[in-house]
Amino acid sequence: MGELGGGVEITSDIYLERMLSFVQEAGGIALELMGKSDPGLKKDHSVITLADRAISNLARAKLSDFLQNPQHILIDEEAPGINEYLDQRRLDQTSLIWAVDPIDGTRLYANHMPLFGVSIGLIKELKPWLGVVYFPMLKELFFCDGTEAYFVQDAFGPQEAKIRIVPINEELSARSIFFCNDTFFDKFYWNDKDFHIMIHACAVVNLCWPSIGRGIGCFLRCHLWDFAGSWPIIRRAGLDLRRISDGKVLDKIEADLFNREPVSWHMKEYYLISSERNYQQILSKIGRRSPC
Repeated sequence: MGELGGGVEITSDIYLERMLSFVQEAGGIALELMGKSDPGLKKDHSVITLADRAISNLARAKLSDFLQNPQHILIDEEAPGINEYLDQRRLDQTSLIWAVDPIDGTRLYANHMPLFGVSIGLIKELKPWLGVVYFPMLKELFFCDGTEAYFVQDAFGPQEAKIRIVPINEELSARSIFFCNDTFFDKFYWNDKDFHIMIHACAVVNLCWPSIGRGIGCFLRCHLWDFAGSWPIIRRAGLDLRRISDGKVLDKIEADLFNREPVSWHMKEYYLISSERNYQQILSKIGRRSPC
């Protein structure tokens, strides 16, 4: 695993403790700044707030001792220079990748809506390992310790209740809900009346909620930091990211899977997140629009 200063052996428990401490503090910052978030637009027209910047700075401070080790890199949505890491040779030489989304669902956050989260993932040897996603307004926490995944209600509170996440493998029915992103209808349409789609415009909601039975999966094409924290969690729930072009499961990071421009670390292709059992049936409901 490596060592901290003074020869302290770093274990998964040490990493996870730091991740939990980070999301707790980040959640406090998000709530404190919500009413004075001063939202603006980035070059790609996505929203950025004071909380995004403050939590990004917090992540770098919280992880500073780990990042002194050249085997660690940090890919943070709001940090400059992350393009340099999108190189397969560099990735192959890196043991641990920290991926942070300070506020996922920033547009919702900027409008004082509760469906936003703080996400941090730790990718080991290019594969999902540890992940933590916290929803401050809901007081709900999802995390994976490298072996098991858990859902926590009243997180960091006096009535905290932890439940182990296990595969659900729900059969599709009229009550089923499938999540998609807000650009889904630009290129696709939903070809089914038996069960329905829902749009939250928050990747961590779309990913984490099906792991506890709130929905049966989702459709997305996003950035690494959008899914890195949720990735090991959903896998413990029996869900995988499958590329819709060929059904290939995303089980490791490869530079060729992501774009460099206009924003780096954005997936080149679309993925469907579901159980293996439901993948083909859900995929059959998705039609591609003809070019105008």
